[in-house]
Amino acid sequence: MLSLFVLILAACGGSDDASATKDEEKKEATEEQTASEETTNEEMTITHELGETTIQKNPEKVVVFNYGTLNILDQIGVDVAGVAKSTLPDYLSKFEGDDYENVGSLKEPDFEKIHEMSPDLIIISGRQSDAYEDLSEIAPTLYLTTDTENFMDSYKEGMNTLGELFTKGDKVKEEIARVEKAVASIQETTEGSDKKGLIILSTGGKVSAYGPGSRFGVIHDVFGVQPADENIEASNHGMNISFEYIREQNPDTLFVIDRDQAIGGETVASEVLDNELVNGTTAAKEGNIVYLDPGVWYLSSGISPVGKMAEEVQNGLE
Repeated sequence: MLSLFVLILAACGGSDDASATKDEEKKEATEEQTASEETTNEEMTITHELGETTIQKNPEKVVVFNYGTLNILDQIGVDVAGVAKSTLPDYLSKFEGDDYENVGSLKEPDFEKIHEMSPDLIIISGRQSDAYEDLSEIAPTLYLTTDTENFMDSYKEGMNTLGELFTKGDKVKEEIARVEKAVASIQETTEGSDKKGLIILSTGGKVSAYGPGSRFGVIHDVFGVQPADENIEASNHGMNISFEYIREQNPDTLFVIDRDQAIGGETVASEVLDNELVNGTTAAKEGNIVYLDPGVWYLSSGISPVGKMAEEVQNGLE
């Protein structure tokens, strides 16, 4: 009888312990759900060049026009609903699929389609700035870009903004750390080197040059490649130059961005540059004409894909 009594007490105690454990698990699940709901309902106001945008955190239906930001969102695990498909770079080809709505081109948003989607957030950059007011009438519209004069700080600021907005802070930290490591690796290569580089963009048979502080100045300002010409005026469209200019500057490395390749033009930069003047440069003689991916460099506005940029420059310098 005593043994039976002990067994009954043990069974009751076990039952109570199991019940307590279940109650505790239920309480924790409820707390997690409540915290998630609070995060979802929390609003965030972001100040940018075009104004202020108030957005509910963790927006579910997101339309993205700038490809640099689209790349970042993909890397940190944020799903998007609509993209501008007309000129998608090769490295973002996954977004050509039917799972993503086509919301127009980089210059001409499809307002009807976007309105029909009823998105929670629209993300734009410079090419869509004229449409900011109209897009803002459809949904909260966020303008994101990288400041060429303060490149890495503005890159990190944009990344952290996305991390807070989508509660992906840990993922953003990992990505920033990866990029900083890649940048440091290039700087080890360029530090103390006396080799000079020239950045040019080719379009329609004409060429323009970019220097420090310019649209593609990250090559000089962040990666540490010495400029062949320090007097190039910083601008979005570059400085018009001749082939004679390229020969006179005589860069050790010539970085080329083929705009026609990016927009489906007929002119090919490698053919444009295949002439006696360019072929007489040190860059040409030593096989250091580096054709950068225009999908990364020309089309990817917003938060620049610095990791991919660093990889291309590193490969070009090796």
